Amino acid sequence: MRKTAQDYHRERRGNCAQSVAYAWNSKNPGAQNSEERFSECGGGQAPGGLCGALHVSCVLAGHADAASMKRKFAEKSGGHLTCREIRAAGLLTCNACVGLAAELLDEHVQKIKKCD
Repeated sequence: MRKTAQDYHRERRGNCAQSVAYAWNSKNPGAQNSEERFSECGGGQAPGGLCGALHVSCVLAGHADAASMKRKFAEKSGGHLTCREIRAAGLLTCNACVGLAAELLDEHVQKIKKCD
């Protein structure tokens, strides 16, 4: 999912949130989470200023697992979760955030599948 999300973000210029949603939909045909649903969550516009890519990953993983996803994201982003903080720190590009969020979502899904 990481590559799909990053390619979408880089080539098609979808925002960070839409890119993760697109990758999710590509891996899960018939999913009801279209990119349009998250069109207003890029550029720091996700709830609480959260990184849009991370926000979508948390929504798609389910809110019960959001804390775990945020913790893992923070480990890679220097402790930053908001778009503004991430950009100011300069540790990750938006495309890197898209890849990280998609990877965490994919890991979450794989973990659930192993438990089934």
